[in-house]
Amino acid sequence: MAKLSPRDIKRKIQGIKNTQRITKAMKAVSAAKLNKAKAQLSATRPYSEKLYDLINDLAAFVDRDIHPLLKVREERVVDFVVITADRGLAGAFNSNVIKKTINTVKQLEEEGKKVNLILIGRKAVQFFKNKKFNIREEYEDIYRDNLNLRFTSQVGGAIAQRYADEEIDAVYLINNELITTATYETKLRKLLPIEPKIDYLKLSELTRYNIEPSSEEVLEELMKRYINFQLYRALVESSTAEHAARMIAMDNATRNAGEAIKKWTIIFNKARQEAITTELIDIINASNAIS
Repeated sequence: MAKLSPRDIKRKIQGIKNTQRITKAMKAVSAAKLNKAKAQLSATRPYSEKLYDLINDLAAFVDRDIHPLLKVREERVVDFVVITADRGLAGAFNSNVIKKTINTVKQLEEEGKKVNLILIGRKAVQFFKNKKFNIREEYEDIYRDNLNLRFTSQVGGAIAQRYADEEIDAVYLINNELITTATYETKLRKLLPIEPKIDYLKLSELTRYNIEPSSEEVLEELMKRYINFQLYRALVESSTAEHAARMIAMDNATRNAGEAIKKWTIIFNKARQEAITTELIDIINASNAIS
């Protein structure tokens, strides 16, 4: 590597400072978006959990055969809904989801199961598109506008129909979820079939429902709401975790830039001292030669 002149080092330091200003600004933007996303997430989680509790209670008193989304069968064909971000610069946020997807798909295929991927997020589409995976659907730029149930109703409705028609035997969700402001975790959850956890010791204490007009009609509406809202929650969880991951990544980048500036400033000072010393030696030698 050629030795850099003080001028070159100074340019390098200025370039790092420019990068540091960008990462600092991106951290501030992500922090602001995170606060807004956390408010949306706080409003989403209670409804999602209450909806699950309702289905959990109803499952104790209804015949699972009355609704196709409650039927459990052997898993031969599986759909995987893979949720990543559209953008990078968020540390290992996207790669964690991709790695977990690859490992899980490999395991299921070794068991003789066929796996289809439903990709949500540009990073997932870019990674899996030209590789040997069965891709059923691709969605990009869904985070550009505010997340809403119109998109999840479209995706959820198609998934539910395929399951009801017995084209698939299970549906799984893979996405990142916010744990604390500074941490997130990649989660794998089963979306279909709906398998409520029933505590039979407390079964007698559960509220018995009088279902009108009929169990079939009520369950039909509840199943739609459940699937659509679980997808919506997964997207909100992923979006919130993305802002947290990017805020952390930009904070780390800002601090690393600061350390790099200190390092190169020391190098610059040494190079400048060497240049001054060399110039003084040249002046002394020239003076001695004249005299």
